[in-house]
Amino acid sequence: MNASRRPGRRFPGPELWSRALEIRNSWLSHALSTEPADRPAAEAAITRLYELAGASPPSFEWVPSPAAATEVVTPGQALSLGGDLPVEARLATLVTSLRERLDQRIGPWHDRRRRVDRPPPDPLGFSLRTLLNNGLGPALRRSIRDSVAGALRGELTTRAGLHWDGQQEAHWIALYDLHRQVDGVRFEPADGVQLDLWVTLARSCGWWWPREDVCVVAERPLVVRTERVDDDYGLVRLHHETGPAVAFPDGWTVHAWHGTRVPSWVIDAPAAERIIAERNVEVRRCAIERVGWPAFVAEAGFELLDRADDPGNPGYELRLYDGPSARLLLVVNGSVERDGTRRHYGLRVPAEIDHSLDAAGWTYGLSGAQYARLRRRT
Repeated sequence: MNASRRPGRRFPGPELWSRALEIRNSWLSHALSTEPADRPAAEAAITRLYELAGASPPSFEWVPSPAAATEVVTPGQALSLGGDLPVEARLATLVTSLRERLDQRIGPWHDRRRRVDRPPPDPLGFSLRTLLNNGLGPALRRSIRDSVAGALRGELTTRAGLHWDGQQEAHWIALYDLHRQVDGVRFEPADGVQLDLWVTLARSCGWWWPREDVCVVAERPLVVRTERVDDDYGLVRLHHETGPAVAFPDGWTVHAWHGTRVPSWVIDAPAAERIIAERNVEVRRCAIERVGWPAFVAEAGFELLDRADDPGNPGYELRLYDGPSARLLLVVNGSVERDGTRRHYGLRVPAEIDHSLDAAGWTYGLSGAQYARLRRRT
């Protein structure tokens, strides 16, 4: 049997798992790095990728942030029948083909039917490949692509166009590197060389936009602040209580509260009047958590109007507050978060509702009596 295609090995012991965690930590640090970009290394890797895509080497324009890049990058060239594909499309084809070949070597990853939420106390019951593909891999993806890169994309006011995330491509690069270093998987030499170009980019720069004659590359941020969510696989999410969670050299920032991207006022000046006026329930929840429910209720002039046990969430209460400009129902989420906590939400309800059960029923389109018969909500 070809060694590079063998089934995943049984987990051999804590030493190898410790090595896997060291590599995971190294890649996570690259994804969250605030060091200045290594411009020569990034430009050399991008130039080589252009060559592999059959394109001439570009000139480079460096910008201080992804937001600055969207102001100068040219729109992607439209596809046309019979003509050459634009360089960004050729690069996309190049990396897609590479990942398909690498996936054939490491086997299916993030198979939900074989998901391993936490490493078992005795890891001998799982193959190393399963722990990498369905444990460390998804955690890196949620930490890097979903939390950090996702927040940056959400904050942009202009469409970013086809681009790559530089250091935040680390989530998929790290998985192949883990298999190569820990699981002993051998890739074809040419594929290994191309993978190393992406390794270099993830370790040297921020987002980049390839175009025919020029490649726009963003610097890495000056600040990235996260909190740990899962100690087993190292899951992290953006969070900072007193300032931006991500900040770039030109002053472009992203604010986040326990993984939820929020407007800057939620962190810097969460006044009760603004909280009440906020229509987004997640943003409102974060702002209230930022100041604390007791402080918010006092500042907003709310008074407790009614309280009742929540039949849809046993062990927790519904609390209906009356205020000068709104009536709020305080509820506790029926589902436990990954960090073991339950989120509290303040839901605006019509001013004519006087009872907690009626208010809770109204949020579901039910009467209070109907809601009282619920067994459990999520």
